Formats: sequence, structure tokens, C-alpha cells
Amino acid sequence: MSERVAGVRIPDSKLAREATELLREHGTPLLLAHSLRVYLFGAIRGRHRGLAVDHELLYFGAVFHDLGLTPRYRSPDHRFEVDGANAARDFLRANGVDEPVAGVVWDAIALHTTPEIPWHKRPEIALVTGGVEADVLGDGLGEIPPPDRDAVLAAYPRGDFKRGIVRAFSQGFAHKPATTFGTMNADVLEREQAGFRRTNFCDLIAANPLGG
Repeated sequence: MSERVAGVRIPDSKLAREATELLREHGTPLLLAHSLRVYLFGAIRGRHRGLAVDHELLYFGAVFHDLGLTPRYRSPDHRFEVDGANAARDFLRANGVDEPVAGVVWDAIALHTTPEIPWHKRPEIALVTGGVEADVLGDGLGEIPPPDRDAVLAAYPRGDFKRGIVRAFSQGFAHKPATTFGTMNADVLEREQAGFRRTNFCDLIAANPLGG
């Protein structure tokens, strides 16, 4: 029988278990616990909103959403969100999942640090972001009843999460600072990396060789 936390079943199909093992193998205990909380908080927010959710797709989105920070999956030149999305799509394709379905998971991961836009897409895409917002920022906690919140935190404790996740971000994309342009990821490098100077959009406009 699969595990239930706060009334939410954690998917335990063969494919879901294999995805979890990839995260366990290539991630860290912090990322594993965070990703499970993202799934659970997202599912609870979906229940609160009365959304019809494919929980397996939501689970894949949650499990892979930060794998782009890890040495196994990080690229030299893509945003970490795209690295995680590509890893998920490759995994699903290799296991015979149809392209449109894999594309939903890709979008959920690629958009999970983009405010507002995911909430205008499919529930699985919206709720990966909803779970991330709740666990990282505390946004949307009003949609998660305190007993459910307590159950999630008891099952997957946060530990030193606030400092740990910032460190994981910094380590995950410090080697490719240009990929943080236009994203909140630049905030991490500005705080964590000495000498980092974020690119200013207005400077890029001014430097356009077309003139005018």
C-alpha cells in the first residue's frame, strides 16, 4: 500500500518509484525532502481549489524540478529549470510516455520559478509552482490547513532548509551566471557570490548596435 500524508497518496507506480530513486541517487536529502513537500503541498492546494489533477504528473514535476541543480543533470549553459525539465522529459520518453504528456511535465518544471504564468496553465503545471511557493516562500499556506501542514512537515522535515536551499541554488548555477539573467536566481548569486554583478535589461537595450 502506498504512503499517504495529509490524505494525499504518494504515487508508487514502477515509474514513480524509479523517478524517486533517481532523485535519491543524484540529489541530496535536502532536495529529496523538499521535492516531496512540493508534491504534497501542491496536491493539497489543488484539493483546496477543487482542481482535477493527474497526481502522477504532478509527482514527476515535483521530483525532477530541482534536479537541474545537481552535478549529474546540470548543463554548462541552460537555466537550471530547463536542465531539470530536460531530464524529466528524457526519463519519460525513455519509458514510453507520450510526447504531449512529457511536455506537461517539462512545462511544469521549466516554469516553476516564473511567477503567475503557471497558474494560467494546466493544474499539474500550476501546482508544481504552488508547492514550490509554499515550501520556499510560504506563499499559499492559507490553502493548506494547519493539521495537513503539520503532517507534511512531520513526514518530510525541513531541517536547515532556508540556508540549505540557497546554498543548493548557488552551487547549482554559480558556474553559469549568465543563465540567471531575468530571473530570481540572480538574487541568489548577488547574495552568495562575491563580485557578481547582475545584467541590467536597460543596459542591454542601450547597447543594441541598431542605434536609435
